[in-house]
Parts: sequence; structure tokens; C-alpha cells
Amino acid sequence: MKQVIAARTDIGMGQGKLAAQVAHASLNAYEYTDDRAVRRWKDEGQTKVVVKVGSERELYERSEEAKRAGLPTGLISDAGRTQLEPGTPTALAIGPAPDADVDQITGDLSLF
Repeated sequence: MKQVIAARTDIGMGQGKLAAQVAHASLNAYEYTDDRAVRRWKDEGQTKVVVKVGSERELYERSEEAKRAGLPTGLISDAGRTQLEPGTPTALAIGPAPDADVDQITGDLSLF
């Protein structure tokens, strides 16, 4: 079981902004995960992997693919209080879910 969080590289987020957006996405997807999967994920160490996506379009495509596969997702859009325009999509978490299921959608992405 793992969770993969994809963050955009094309919008110039600072390190703090990136960390916050990844955390928001992780928690959001977690909230939509069934209790049994959450328990298993916690028992296995709550693996999280952060990867890069190069565009808004790619973020949405991965989100739709994960939804079609029945995986929990958390797609985050920034509130626009600091670095980005309001509503800018920044990060997508997929899972927690079985590794192979998440890898089908994110396995080709580079690590952050």
C-alpha cells in the first residue's frame, strides 16, 4: 500500500508552498479512503512518494485515470493567498491503495 503525490513543476512553487500543497493533497485523498485500506496502509508504514508532473493538463489526466480505476484521489487547487493565483491546480494524491494499482497511473513519473 502506498500513496503517490504528484506536484506540478511548471508553476514555480517555492519549497514551502510545494510542501504545503503535497500535504494538503495527501490528507485530502486519505479522507476519501475506506477504513480497511487506511488501517492496512498505516500498518505498512504509510508509504508516500512525491513525483513530478509538468502541466495542469497532466495533473487532470492522472486524476481522471485514478478515478476510473476506483482509487482515492485528492486534487488540490491553491487558495491564492501567497505565490499563486486563486484556483491554480497544484498537486494530486492517489491512494493509499495497493502499490501495483497506483503504479499503473504514476509509475512512469520522476521522483521529486
